[in-house]
Amino acid sequence: MIDGKLSNVNEELRDKGLDEGQIARAKTLFLKKLSEDTHRFYGGKMQTVPKAGVFGFNWFNVWYTPGVSSVSTAIRDNNDMSYELSNRGNYVAVVSDSTRVLGDGNCTPPGGLGVMEGKAFLMKYLGGIDATALTIDSRNEKGEHDPDKIIDFVKMAQPSFGAVNLEDISQPNCYKVLDTLREETEIPVWHDDAQGTACVTLAGLINAVKLADKKMEDVKLVFLGAGASNATIARIVITAGAKPENVIVFDSKGALHSGRKDVQQDPRFYRKWELCQTTNLAKIDTFDQAMKGADALIALSKPGPDVVHPDSIKLMGKKPIVFACANPVPEIYPYAAKEAGAFIVATGRGDFPNQVNNSVGFPGILKGALLTRSKKISDQMAIEAAASLARFAEKRGITPDNIIATMEETEVFPHEAADVAVQSVKEGLARVEMSWDEVYKRTKEDIQYSRGLVAKMMEDGFIKTPDQKMIDTAFDWALKEIKS
Repeated sequence: MIDGKLSNVNEELRDKGLDEGQIARAKTLFLKKLSEDTHRFYGGKMQTVPKAGVFGFNWFNVWYTPGVSSVSTAIRDNNDMSYELSNRGNYVAVVSDSTRVLGDGNCTPPGGLGVMEGKAFLMKYLGGIDATALTIDSRNEKGEHDPDKIIDFVKMAQPSFGAVNLEDISQPNCYKVLDTLREETEIPVWHDDAQGTACVTLAGLINAVKLADKKMEDVKLVFLGAGASNATIARIVITAGAKPENVIVFDSKGALHSGRKDVQQDPRFYRKWELCQTTNLAKIDTFDQAMKGADALIALSKPGPDVVHPDSIKLMGKKPIVFACANPVPEIYPYAAKEAGAFIVATGRGDFPNQVNNSVGFPGILKGALLTRSKKISDQMAIEAAASLARFAEKRGITPDNIIATMEETEVFPHEAADVAVQSVKEGLARVEMSWDEVYKRTKEDIQYSRGLVAKMMEDGFIKTPDQKMIDTAFDWALKEIKS
């Protein structure tokens, strides 16, 4: 089976005599090599295919000129008709200037295409949403990355889309871009690195805290990293019930607190300054000091594996929770955190237990917002999505190694979409009111359609299967690199 080595890579590497640390490193190298080779094999991940039939060449007179003129004038007279007469209502733009791509930093606009196509791929397969990657050059005449250029681009492009997914925009530009567009566009603009990561992290944290027999309002939280993701996670977690006085956030220069004049003096970092003013009232400075008695560590800083030392984990309180979510390598490997006493460990990777990954969030959230034609995706909608994810996982059963739903659980997405849609209606943000059951049914149908289409294309050879040799070559190369 073509997926065999991918599914059993840990066992395959263990059979080669590798220890747990070597296995983790070899697996990362294997996945990177295989990713590059398969992307070259396919020439990327996405393509455009019609959804209307060609029943004869005369039908082009219907799909294009002269018949389509009536579609254009109908939309001209009522722009909302674009949601019914075009694909706009199920179409998302994945917009990025590629200045903060995963853990690799500025990859240039074309360099972000792999991730943005991947986001579009996941939207289609997991949420039944059509999406396209739009990587743009945000530099101004001085060569500086200008958030206003991204804002202007999205405003100009919005008539073609039902929603916009912002991705991999470096801070502080990401804050201004999102906050401005949320208020000044007519369609929902969602920053998945910020709101999306906050949503799934909160979902995992809700269930982790529950398993540890603790309460959100009582837990002491340490956040390592204060970029777009973790700054937003901290803000959303506090909004959802954590007490700000129990929160300490670290950026690359140290702990955030009201004495951080460097943050105060740069107005672009207003989101970080908000955290400086409300958290860490005792002005604790060192990471290990903050970790003493901490209930949970939420790390989204820089790729590891030695960014967080096991000795720091040992300082934490009873049943400590560790979210080490840097990509592509977590700040500390799960096995090392567990050996140091961690009760629950989560990462951003799907090859370890407890993947706290946006893939279980944005497809359902965006689908719910699209179906109700929501004006925006509010923080409360993101919090409701997190609660929905947590409820779904708890209902089917949670354990320390299984705190959150995975992308393999197809049912999670229509549930999440329906909960988000209902919240949109409740807040008065929906232009179209739909019931929970209506959104659930429509989302499930669209997901089944998307997956059926991919399966049929694979079955009929329109999507070719990579040769097993390609996978074996990547595996052997990774093994050789680790042993050399």
